[in-house]
Amino acid sequence: MRLCKGKATLRILVTALTLTMGFGAASAARAADAHFVLISHAPDSDSWWNTIKNAIKQADEDFNVETDYRNPPNGDIADMARLVEQAAARNYDGVIVSIADFDVLKSAIAKVTEKHIPLVTINSGTEAQSAQLGAIMHVGQPEYTAGKAAGEKAKAAGIKSFLCVNHYATNPASFERCRGFGDAIGVDFKSSTLDAGQDPTGVQSKVSAYLRNHPNTQAVLTLGPLSAAPTIKALQQMGLAGKVWFATFDFDSDIAKGIQDGTIQFAIDQQPYLQGYIPVAVLAIVKKEHTTDPAKIRQFLEANPKFQQRLATYGLAPAYGPRNIGSGPGFITKANIDKVVKYAGQYR
Repeated sequence: MRLCKGKATLRILVTALTLTMGFGAASAARAADAHFVLISHAPDSDSWWNTIKNAIKQADEDFNVETDYRNPPNGDIADMARLVEQAAARNYDGVIVSIADFDVLKSAIAKVTEKHIPLVTINSGTEAQSAQLGAIMHVGQPEYTAGKAAGEKAKAAGIKSFLCVNHYATNPASFERCRGFGDAIGVDFKSSTLDAGQDPTGVQSKVSAYLRNHPNTQAVLTLGPLSAAPTIKALQQMGLAGKVWFATFDFDSDIAKGIQDGTIQFAIDQQPYLQGYIPVAVLAIVKKEHTTDPAKIRQFLEANPKFQQRLATYGLAPAYGPRNIGSGPGFITKANIDKVVKYAGQYR
């Protein structure tokens, strides 16, 4: 009996071992097809990038890849350059990087492309800079294009004058938003742009003063939450909320309330989720399909049902160009704000 029981036990152990080995083989079969890294310029304190991190995770799931997220804890661009150099040394299957400072980062990024590691650029920087760095494509919101698209909506509403409230005048690219808007309505943006600074009280005071001195101003464009919230207060105190045509870049709870109550026409949305998801998807397609042709990559991406489902779920719309994919501009209005609020901070 014991002998038989021993044989039975042996059979059970063998069976268990076989199942364990089989499970291990199955796990190996499900191992990631590629290993990428996304390197941003954002400090740890910048919660805006949480949406991008969530998008990376979902793209990893959808395309069976693994993507590391790296960033300089304090936002130091020199530290970011070192992270890029480390990525080149590690020989990732692909690298994604924001062009926070072209001059500082170009030599580090060159070490990536010199090793023929596929590169995609995102967020900051221009499409021209991306091409110069040897990237397959750039995924972001072209600032001039976004400003012009907003201006075209203003023009359709009969707007012929505006104030651009720039809280980040130290960044030359920020003026492209104002310039695009001005070109769309036929106005020189320089005389219509206010260097507002980032102190909320100062922004509110400067906006109020400008509107008092230019009472015929028909529209206001703010470049983000730091200038939008004080501008809302200025308009409310002057009795102009809902009377002056008002649009803003980016999104937060104050902007959401402004759209809901009619103070703000729309928010220009750069759809950060797409800046995380699309570059991972692009590199996965490059790896699987053995192509760096942007047109072919786009075909594979648009044909992917998981990607299309993500777009539908979160209410996102990429802007496809011949070589690059724009994450924006999208527009948040009363028509779609409920969905945006539902996913704000996570996937929007």
